[in-house]
Amino acid sequence: ICCCYDFVCSCRFIMKINENTLLEGHRVLLVPYNEEHVPRYHEWMKSPELQQLTASEPLSLQQEYDMQKSWREDDDKCTFIILDKQRWVDPGVDEEQCMVGDVNIFLTDPSDPFLAELEVMIAEPSYRGRGIGKEVTRMMMSYGITKLGVKKFQAKIGLDNQVSISMFKKLQFQEASVCSVFKEATLELMVDDSVRTKLQEDVAYMKERDYKQTCSSRHELVNIHTSSHQH
Repeated sequence: ICCCYDFVCSCRFIMKINENTLLEGHRVLLVPYNEEHVPRYHEWMKSPELQQLTASEPLSLQQEYDMQKSWREDDDKCTFIILDKQRWVDPGVDEEQCMVGDVNIFLTDPSDPFLAELEVMIAEPSYRGRGIGKEVTRMMMSYGITKLGVKKFQAKIGLDNQVSISMFKKLQFQEASVCSVFKEATLELMVDDSVRTKLQEDVAYMKERDYKQTCSSRHELVNIHTSSHQH
């Protein structure tokens, strides 16, 4: 349901780098976390289950707006909202209604410019167990490597979240340690040439687009989406 990774990156101001970036996958779109997304996000975070999985405290709606703004300004975070691509390509559906979850990159160690943390949350229960988390993870790993210079990933996952632990192991992560106090496992993956090549093959379909331009012409993505299925 919720997965965490540590990423490494040599680039500062990483939240700014994706402020107008849309990443298109097979079934999802990753878009910047904007003010319009906050009400839906706030509703998600009222869930005790998600609070536990993300180690978060419940916030008021105004606090959530303040948090979104601070994330946009921080130089140590990079956040994308996960959208259902099939729903989004319908211009009649509000973007907020297409939200599935979010994915974040956090810098974790200023002394190591190549290490960072990635957290993925599939907030909508109906989207869990459908491979969405794996696709988003691969897309963000690719983005982290190519745009942020990531050379090592760490995934910190609750011991009761065996689904996520299993997913990471399928992505070649190795268990590095288990913390009984925090009840979490740390999995790691070093980015070498073989990992980079495999990832490039796995997400060869991923497209990076201008977010604002794509939003203003959703019908074009509809046509692209339709024609790609016809070939």
